[in-house]
Amino acid sequence: MAANNSHLITVCSLLLLFVLPSMAAKPKYHHAPTTPQKKSDVVVEGVVYCQSCKYAGSWSLTGAKTIPSARVSVTCKNSRHQVSFYKAYQADKHGYFYAQLDGFKLSHGVLDHPLQACTVKLLSSPLATCNVRTNLNYGIDGAKLRSEGKVLRSPHYEAVIYAAGPLAFRPETCSNHHG
Repeated sequence: MAANNSHLITVCSLLLLFVLPSMAAKPKYHHAPTTPQKKSDVVVEGVVYCQSCKYAGSWSLTGAKTIPSARVSVTCKNSRHQVSFYKAYQADKHGYFYAQLDGFKLSHGVLDHPLQACTVKLLSSPLATCNVRTNLNYGIDGAKLRSEGKVLRSPHYEAVIYAAGPLAFRPETCSNHHG
C-alpha cells in the first residue's frame, strides 16, 4: 500500500510540475486583442525676432519684428556630453518655429531629459538688413528649454511641447538716432 501511495504522489508531483503551468500559460483568448501604441513626440517651439537698434546689446524686444523663415538648430547632448540629437528648423511666415524632435531618445530619464539636455541656437536670418545673431536668451550660446505645461493629446498621439525663449538677430549697423 505504501508503494502505491508513493507512486501516486510521484504522478501527482509530475502533473503539478508539467501540466498545470502549461495550462496557466495558455491565454484566455485565441487572438489577444491589440491595443494601438500611442505615439509620443517631444517638440520645441519659439519665435525669432529682429531686435530694434535702439535696444541692441540688451535683452529687450521692444519694437522688435518677427523674422519669417529664420533658421535655428536644436542640439541635445546625452549624460556623457555627446551630441545625441541635432537638427535645423525653419520658422514659418510669422517667425514661429515648431521643432518636432523626430528620433530624439532618452537613454537616462533625468540627465537626458530635454530640459537638461537640449538647447536652441540661432543659425541664419534671410533678412540682409537683420542678420547678426544676438545672445538674447542665449541664442548664440544655446537657449535652455523651459516647460510651460503644454501637451497636445489625442487618443493615439501625445506631444510634450517645450519652449525656447524668444531669440533675436539685429541689424549689422545701426544709425546714431537708433531706429
